[in-house]
Amino acid sequence: MKYRTMPSIGRMLSLSAGLFALYGTISAENKEKPNIIFILTDDQGYGDLACHGNPWIKTPNLDQLHSESIRFTNYHVGTTSAPTRSGLMTGQYCNKVGVWHTINGRSLLSAEEKTLANRLKENGYATAIFGKWHLGDNYPFRPQDRGFEETLVHKGGGVGQQPDFWNNDYFNDTYFRNGIPEKFDGYCTDIWFSEALKYIEKNKAQPFFCYIALNAPHSPYYVAEKYSVAYRDNPNIPFPNFYGMIANIDENIGKLRVSLCRLGIDKNTILIFMTDNGTSGGVQFDKEGNLLSGYNAGMKGIKGSPYEGGHRVPFFIHWPEGNLTRGKDISTLSSYVDFTPTLLDLCNMPVNIRDFDGISLKPIIYGEKNWPERILFTDTQREEFLVKGKQCAVMTDRWRLIGNEKLYDMIKDPGQETNVIAEFPDVSNHLKVAYEEWWKDVSINASTYQRIIAGNPSENPVRLNSHDQHVAEGYPAWDQSMVRKGWGKIGYWTIKVETSGEYEIELCRWPKESNLTVTDKAATVEECIFHTITYLEGQSLSIVNAVVSIGDDVQTQPVQANQTSSKFTYHLVKGNYELTAKFIDEQRAEYPAYYVYILKRKELF
Repeated sequence: MKYRTMPSIGRMLSLSAGLFALYGTISAENKEKPNIIFILTDDQGYGDLACHGNPWIKTPNLDQLHSESIRFTNYHVGTTSAPTRSGLMTGQYCNKVGVWHTINGRSLLSAEEKTLANRLKENGYATAIFGKWHLGDNYPFRPQDRGFEETLVHKGGGVGQQPDFWNNDYFNDTYFRNGIPEKFDGYCTDIWFSEALKYIEKNKAQPFFCYIALNAPHSPYYVAEKYSVAYRDNPNIPFPNFYGMIANIDENIGKLRVSLCRLGIDKNTILIFMTDNGTSGGVQFDKEGNLLSGYNAGMKGIKGSPYEGGHRVPFFIHWPEGNLTRGKDISTLSSYVDFTPTLLDLCNMPVNIRDFDGISLKPIIYGEKNWPERILFTDTQREEFLVKGKQCAVMTDRWRLIGNEKLYDMIKDPGQETNVIAEFPDVSNHLKVAYEEWWKDVSINASTYQRIIAGNPSENPVRLNSHDQHVAEGYPAWDQSMVRKGWGKIGYWTIKVETSGEYEIELCRWPKESNLTVTDKAATVEECIFHTITYLEGQSLSIVNAVVSIGDDVQTQPVQANQTSSKFTYHLVKGNYELTAKFIDEQRAEYPAYYVYILKRKELF
C-alpha cells in the first residue's frame, strides 16, 4: 500500500505559495491587524461540552461559540498541561523545548526558544496573560521574560501548588501581577476574566494578544455551590464540582463576548477556545478500562493517556472579519505544534516553516482540499530524563500506533477497542520508522538542564521552589499539602550563577509570607466565603540542622526552634551549579528545604 509521510519542507513551502491566491485575498482585506483572544482551559476534555454530545453538562455560551466557529475535530495536544503549553507557545514538540513533565524542573521552557508572544510583540501587538503559565516561575522562564508585557498569574501548575502564594485556594487569593503579589477578592476564574476585560478595554485601540489561560477545571474541584448544585445526585456525573467549574467558565465566556460587542471590537477579534489535554474529572473507569460514569465522546483514555481521550481536544476559531463565523468541522489531523504558525499566518505575519515542527492550517481553514497526509506524534513522559517509546502515539488521519504493540484503525474503530497490528504490518512498520526519525529530532536536548539564573537584577533574590527540584525517583513536593505533611523527595536545583559574587542562600521550610518557623505546624482549616477548606494535618518537626550543598561545597548550621530560616554565605564564581538543601531532625531524618532564597549581595572581581 502507498503511504505518504509528512511532506518535505520544500514541498510545504511550494504548497503555501500555490495557495496564496486562494486565501491571501481574504485576509488582505483586513487592513487592521486582528486582535487575538486565546482561552485555554485546564483538564477539560473533548467530551466535557454539551455541543460535543454530553447529555448532562450545560454549556450554552460555548455551544453558541461552537455553532459560529471553525472547529478542528481531529486536533491533538500533549497529554498533560505544561507539555501542551510549551508546544502552543513555540510551534515545536514539547520534548524538544525541554518540557516533558509538569514538575521536576522539566516544565521550564528552554530560554533559547522564541514564543508566540515574542513574535506578536515584535509585530506591534500588545501582549498579556491572565491565569496559568506553568512554564517556569523564575527568570528567565517567567511569562514577563517571554514576550508578555502584562502578566497576572498564579505560580506552579495550579492555584495552591507549592510555588504559589501560601494558602491560595481559588477564593480571595493573592496572585502575581508583573511579578508583584497582589490580593484579589473573588473566585479565580472570575478574576482572570475580569482582569482580562480591563486589559482589553484599555488596549482596544491597538492590536492585542490576550491569553486567558485558566487553571479550572483542574483539581481540586473548588467552585461556588450555585454552579455545581444542578449536577448533584446524578450517578452519571463523577464530580459535580468539576461540571460546576465548567459552568462558571461558560458564564464568563458569555460575559466576554457581550463585552467585545459593547466595545465594538468583536468583528476583528480572533477568538479561540481550546483545552490543554484530556479530561481529569469528567469520567470514571474501572480497572479494565470500562466506563463507569461520565461522558468521553466515545474515546478511550483520559488525561495522561496515549489513547485518544488523553490528547484529542476542542479547538474553535471565530473571526467575523476573517469570514470565520459559520459553523464548520475540519476533521483533518492537526496538532498543537500547528497553533503558532497558524495564528501568525492568519495575522499576515511571516511564517518561516523551518522555525516550527508544525505548519499553518490557514489554507485548510479557507477551504484547501488537496491537503497532504501527515504523521504527527504525542507522548507522555513525566520522567526526569526522556524515555524512548514511553506512552507514545503515532498518528495519521486513519491510524494510531500506540507504543510498538498496538495499532488502531480510527475509521472503523474510533474507540480504539481492536488492535489490528498483526493485520497491517506494513502500516505499523512505516509508523515505527517515522517515530524513530521523530525521536532523533525531539530528543536532541534530552540531557540539557534548564537552569534558573541567580545574580540577575531581573530577579534578586530568586526563590527556588521544591516543585522544580530534579528527583531521580518519586516526586518532589509539588503541592502545598505536601509541604504541610513534610512529604516529597530531596532533589537538586540546576542553577546558573550569572556573575561572580557574594551570595546569601536562605533555607526555609515555609515560604516567607507564611511567617512560620521551621518547627511550626501549619494551620489546618481556613474559612472562605463560599466554603470551608480543610487542609491536610500539618506536621511539627524537631529540626536541629540545616544543610546546603553547591557542587562539592557543603555547609551545615544548627537550627533553633524560633528560626524562620537558616542563612548561609557563599562566594560563587560565575558558572553552572547543582544546589541541594535540606533539614535534619533529632532522629536524623531528612526533609527538603521546600523554599530556598538566593540573594546576590555584591560582586566579586
